[in-house]
Amino acid sequence: MTDSLTTPPTPQTTSASDADTPAEARTLTRHVKIGRVVVLINPLSGSVGPKAPAEVEAIMAEYDCEAEVVILGDGQIDAQIDQALSSSPDVLFVLAGDGTARAVASRAGAKGALIVPLPGGTMNMLPRALYGTADWKIAMRAALEQGEAQFVSGGTVAGQAFYCAAILGSPALWAPAREAMRTGKISLAWAYGRRAWRRAFSGRLRFSLDGGDRRKTEALVLISPMISRALDEPVGLEAAAMDPGDTSQAFRLAATALFSDWRSDASVTTQPARLIEVWGRSKIPAVIDGEPVLLGSEAKVTFMPKAFRALAPNPDPAADADAAT
Repeated sequence: MTDSLTTPPTPQTTSASDADTPAEARTLTRHVKIGRVVVLINPLSGSVGPKAPAEVEAIMAEYDCEAEVVILGDGQIDAQIDQALSSSPDVLFVLAGDGTARAVASRAGAKGALIVPLPGGTMNMLPRALYGTADWKIAMRAALEQGEAQFVSGGTVAGQAFYCAAILGSPALWAPAREAMRTGKISLAWAYGRRAWRRAFSGRLRFSLDGGDRRKTEALVLISPMISRALDEPVGLEAAAMDPGDTSQAFRLAATALFSDWRSDASVTTQPARLIEVWGRSKIPAVIDGEPVLLGSEAKVTFMPKAFRALAPNPDPAADADAAT
C-alpha cells in the first residue's frame, strides 16, 4: 500500500492489495497492462453509499494487480486527485459524483493515466456513455476484464470540460427544478420551475459556428461525438439550435432536451462545429454534463478531439480504430 495518498490525522486510504491474490484470479483485460490501480471513492455521492469501499476492495482482491482505495474527504478532494494522478497508476477509477469524474478526466488529459469514471453520481452521463450501465460494479468489471485504451473527445466551455453534452440557454433552467423534484424538495422545485417559466423567451442567445455569421436561438446544445447519433467520426461537436415557437413548446422541448432524444423535433437544427461562440443579454444558464452552472454573458466553446484516455470496452471491436497509446 502506498502511503503518499494518506492525509493524517484522519485515515484516507485503505488497501485492496494487502490480501493475497486468489488462487484463481479473474482474468484482466489483454488489451492493456494493469499493474497498479487507484480507486477514488466518495461514499456520500449519489448512488455510492458507505459500503462501497469494502465492496471495491472485495472486487479488486479477485484480480492479480496492486490496488489502492482512497476515500475522498471534504476540503481535500482536489489535493487527493492530484496525489492520485502524480502516483502514476496504470488505471484510475472514480466512484463519485459527475463533477468529480469530470475533474479527474480533465486533469489527466490525453497523456495521463487511463480513467474509469464509474456511475456514482445522479445523472451519470459519462459512465453510461462509456459502459452502458448505471451499476458501478458491472462497469468496474467490464473495464478490468474487457477494457481497451480509448480516446474520449469532448469540449470546454468557459474553461470547464465536458465529455457528453452542454445545454446553454433557457432549457437549462429546468435542471435545478428537476433535481429538486428528484430529491423530494417540492417547494424548491416549484420555485425553480416558476423562475424557469418566467425567464422563458426573456432573452435569446446569439451564436456563431466556426467563425460564421451570428444566428439567434432560444437554446444551444453541444454534444460530444461519443454520444452523438449524428456524427460517425470525431470531427467536432454536434451543435443543435433549438427554436420553439411559444412558451408551452419551450417547456416540452426543455424536457426532451434533458431527458430524451430531441433531434426529430421540427424546431431543432444541427451541424458539427469545432469553435462555438455564444452571447446573451445577461448571464447564460447552462447544464454541463448534467451539472447546472451559470456562465457569463459571453462564452466560447472549443472542441477537444482527444480530451482524455478511458479504459472501456470497445463498442465496435471489429473496427480498425486509432489505438489510444
